Amino acid sequence: MSDQTQHDAPAEPKTESHDPKVPDAWARFMRTGWGERELDLPAHPIAEHAARRRAALAEAFPGERLVLPAGTYKVRSNDTDYRFRPDTAHTYFSGNQTSDAVLVIEDGEATLYARPRSSRDTDEFFRDRQYGELWAGRRPSAHEIASSLGLPVRHVDELPQALAGSGKTRVHRGVSALVDGLVAADATRDEDFARVVSEMRLVKDDWEVGELQEACDITALGFEDSVREWADVLKYGERWLEGTFFRRARAMGNDVGYDSIVGGGRHATTLHWIENSGPITPGELVLLDMGVEGHNLYTADVTRTLPVDGRFTDLQRNLYDLVHAAQEAGIQAVRPGVPFLAAHDAAMSVLAHGLEDLGLLPVSAEEALDPDSKVYARWTLHGTSHMLGMDVHDCANAAMDVYPKGDLAAGMVLTVEPGLYFQEDDLLVPEELRGIGIRIEDDILVTADGHRNLSASLPRTSADVEEWMGSRRG
Repeated sequence: MSDQTQHDAPAEPKTESHDPKVPDAWARFMRTGWGERELDLPAHPIAEHAARRRAALAEAFPGERLVLPAGTYKVRSNDTDYRFRPDTAHTYFSGNQTSDAVLVIEDGEATLYARPRSSRDTDEFFRDRQYGELWAGRRPSAHEIASSLGLPVRHVDELPQALAGSGKTRVHRGVSALVDGLVAADATRDEDFARVVSEMRLVKDDWEVGELQEACDITALGFEDSVREWADVLKYGERWLEGTFFRRARAMGNDVGYDSIVGGGRHATTLHWIENSGPITPGELVLLDMGVEGHNLYTADVTRTLPVDGRFTDLQRNLYDLVHAAQEAGIQAVRPGVPFLAAHDAAMSVLAHGLEDLGLLPVSAEEALDPDSKVYARWTLHGTSHMLGMDVHDCANAAMDVYPKGDLAAGMVLTVEPGLYFQEDDLLVPEELRGIGIRIEDDILVTADGHRNLSASLPRTSADVEEWMGSRRG
C-alpha cells in the first residue's frame, strides 16, 4: 500500500467560489492515466546534525514526549497565502521544510508526521488550491522525506492518535493551532521546553557557521547589485534597492531573512523602516539593513550607510567615522568568556564620548553612561547586538541569565551594530544634524581566540565605502 492511500487530505478539496464546477465525468477522467514517481533522495546535509540535536534534546527531557510543529500557511489576502516558511525549531531538529508537519520525539525515538503528496485517485491533486499538485506544486512523498532526512515518516492524520494518552508531553507552542489543541497546555513545562530549544541553538557547529558564511557572502553580492544599479536607484528610490536585493536573495538563497530596511535621508532615523517608499536624494545618506536567508534558513543581517553622491560630506564623514569607531570597539570586545553585553558597552562608551564632543549631552559622558542615566541613548536608541542564526533575532526564548546577561562562548554568532539617529524634529541638536541616521552592522563569529567577521567582504571605513561605491556605481 502506498504511503498516501489511507490518508488522503480532506474529502472536499480547498477550493474557492469562483472555481469552475467539476463534473463527475471530468473528475473520473482526471483520476486515470497518471504515472507514479517515487524518488530515492540522497541524505540531506542537515540529517546527521539534526539527529545529534534530537538526541541531545531527548536527553534533556528523559521519559517525555516532545512535540515540535512546523506550522501551516498564513493568509495574506482572502484566498492567497504567504509563501510558507517552517518554524525554526522544527527545522533545526528535523531538517524538514514542508508545511503541516510535526516532529514527535518519544523514548529517544523521533517520528515526523508529515503531509505528503496526495494520490491520484482523489480530487485533491488537481483541485485543491493549497495542497494540490497541479495548483501548488508537487509535495514530496513520505518515502522521499524519510530517505532525505533519515527519519521515519507517518501521515499527519495519525498525529491525534499519537498524541493521545497520559504521557508527559511538552509542546513548542504558538506554532500550530491544531497541535496546541491536541495537547493540554502546561505553561511551566512548555515554557521550559521553549527555553531549552532556544539555548541549544546558541552555539553553532561548523556546518552552521558555513551556512551563515554563505548567507553573508550572498548578502554582499546583493549590496553590490544595489550599487551597480545606482542610476535606477536615483530614478525609482528606496523600492528599487529593496527589489534589487530581493532578486539576489531569491536567485541564490531561499528569501530575505527579514523585511529589508531601506532608509533614505530622514527615513534612516526610523529603526525598522520597511515601507521603503521614499526617494533617494543626492546629498543625503541611505541606510541599508538587509540579509539573505539561505536554503537551509540561516540568515545574514548586515547594515551599511552609504552617501548617495558616492562621497560623504565633511559632516557626514565625521558622524560616520564616529559610528565606525564605536562598531570597531564593539567588535574588538568580542571573545569567549566576556559578557554578551561587552560589545554594547564598548560601543556605547565611544558614542557617548563622541556626543559629548559634539556638545549634545546635558551631562558628562561618564555621567550619561551611568545605568541610572543613559541620556546618551536619546541618539543611539537600541542595543548593539543580538544573536544570529536561523532567526535574525535568534534564541529569543533563552533564559535571561544565559542570553543576554550571560557570557559569550566560541561558536556563538552575534551582530555588532551601533548607530546614531538624529530625528528631524529634535530641537536639542543643531539643524544640520537633523534627519541623519547612520548604522553599521556586521555578523561576528566568536572563535576560540577572539572573533571573525563573517561579513567582512563589505567595506566599513568611510574611505573604503567611497572607493567601493566609486568602482561599482552604475
